[in-house]
Amino acid sequence: MSDRQSAAEIEEQAVRWVWRIDAEGRTPALQAELNGWLAGDVRRRGALLQAEATWLLLDRGSQLQVSEPEPAEVERRRWFTARRAMFGGAGALAASIAAAFLLMQPDARYDTAVGEIRRVPLADGSAAVINTASAVDFDARGDRRVVRLAQGEAWFQVAKDKQRPFVVEAGDVRVRAVGTAFSVRRREGGADVLVTEGVVETWVVGAEGHRVRVGAGARAFVADNAAISSRPSAPSEIDRALAWRNGKIDLSGETLDWAAAEFNRYNDRERIVVDRSIAGERLFGIFRTDDPEGFAAAVRMSLGARIARDAEGQITISAEK
Repeated sequence: MSDRQSAAEIEEQAVRWVWRIDAEGRTPALQAELNGWLAGDVRRRGALLQAEATWLLLDRGSQLQVSEPEPAEVERRRWFTARRAMFGGAGALAASIAAAFLLMQPDARYDTAVGEIRRVPLADGSAAVINTASAVDFDARGDRRVVRLAQGEAWFQVAKDKQRPFVVEAGDVRVRAVGTAFSVRRREGGADVLVTEGVVETWVVGAEGHRVRVGAGARAFVADNAAISSRPSAPSEIDRALAWRNGKIDLSGETLDWAAAEFNRYNDRERIVVDRSIAGERLFGIFRTDDPEGFAAAVRMSLGARIARDAEGQITISAEK
């Protein structure tokens, strides 16, 4: 008999995790415990995001109550309603909250500042995690659900709706899904697409006849000139590439120059400049996106590099003389 958990069991645990996070806060001890749970099954990240989206919807809906119950009663109601909503058996309260949210916000705009990472529920029941310095417009008013990614990066857990495809527009790049999970990052000259669940179809405006399907565990770069390069990736590689969802940069042999550029995406005041003589050195480790100083200190220890900081916060990493 298999020990593999069922989807229902994972969803049940995901709701419990969200309840604990809401009640206790993301303490280091709780985060470490949560990371261990997430590492046990690739399906758990999607379930956690869905539970967080449901919890946020219920939190918005609780503002519609006329009388204010005791805090413990609020938590109890949200826990049981979230649990029922996750398993498709929600009662009138959850249904009315979801319906109200759909009616009130069929379209929305989300902008993140430098260093900000946002988790948001979308009006169609999908959820998104939006990376630093990104601009996302969502429109679910027509026969398609359309996301316009003007800049930056976002990961989507898409609610299934075969009648209304979910399409991300990033410049001239298009990525279409029905019910799946994937990320899109707008870059100069095209867009990166990483798929964590299901399958997406991608193409470029003006070259609709050339479409490529990208499945779970694969990534692609879709160029504005319609060239599409796709390759399979190990699950660990996809997880590392999406570590930003948890405020991390996960390095496994990337160059110092590349790592500095990643850190600079998340920091305005503390910029990292790398001496070209050591720019190609390879690095390993997991770092917080908001801790460039910690990263610089690790580079100093591992490479014996020289670290200098000016009055404006710029960090220069150079070879030790």
